[in-house]
Amino acid sequence: MKRYDIAIIGTGPAGLEAALTAQARNRSLLLIGPDGLSPKISKADSIRNYLGLPDVSGPAMRAAFLEHLESAGIRITGGQVKNIYAMGDYFAVQTGGIDSMYEAETLILATGLPLSKGLPGEDRFLGRGVSYCATCDAALYRGKKTAVIGYTPKEEGEADFLSELADEVLYFPQYSGDVRTAPAVKVIREKPVEIAGEKSARILKTDGGEYETDGIFILRETIAPDKLMPGLELEGNHVKVGPRMETNIPGCFAAGDITGPPYQYIKAAGQGNVAALSAAAFLAAKQKQ
Repeated sequence: MKRYDIAIIGTGPAGLEAALTAQARNRSLLLIGPDGLSPKISKADSIRNYLGLPDVSGPAMRAAFLEHLESAGIRITGGQVKNIYAMGDYFAVQTGGIDSMYEAETLILATGLPLSKGLPGEDRFLGRGVSYCATCDAALYRGKKTAVIGYTPKEEGEADFLSELADEVLYFPQYSGDVRTAPAVKVIREKPVEIAGEKSARILKTDGGEYETDGIFILRETIAPDKLMPGLELEGNHVKVGPRMETNIPGCFAAGDITGPPYQYIKAAGQGNVAALSAAAFLAAKQKQ
């Protein structure tokens, strides 16, 4: 398996600037995120303080970013990161099933902030009946009963895959519009409010009832950073970083909204630049040892 110098998670301004800087430092890089860039960019009405792009709309900024990436020859690896494992001298990044694993010497987190709060009981049962990746853990629930909480329509595919192995799949969509899942998936339009159990997650409570289950999959667009990589130190809901964008985990850096306010594109891009420079310096020091 190829091991990259720097893995960058996120395709907002922080992640893109980190990728450009890493390339300028002649480092092999892996850029993972939506290949259409962060959805927040296109949704912006007008950005007035981004140097060189006065009073630019979100769609125009997105087009400028994509053009810059193309001219630099930087490719985005599409997908959502489900798990990150600090392996000591490198990081393992999982984007889906067991075949979707990447390795990198250093890591830059630029995922933005999760849009929804965790459920009561979610932290307690993480790894004990609660999972963030159906395609990763589906085999553990062969012949069992599962619940899937999906926050966007794209999660319907994971529910469908799970239904091929599990005996029963309950799908709780947390978005409006039609739901197009496999016939074996039972769709329930209720809002989850709590996860309960004794030694493992066994009950999903909603605003309409309670459902017994062997496992609960919570599928969000953005996973909280400390859930994505256990051991990461936070300050409130943000990743704690030093002046070089370093986290408490050696070789791991963070940039953008994930590090705290102000939540502005120009600040995120600057932090992405610093994070990539710091990652390159970390690699140089490591190679001298």
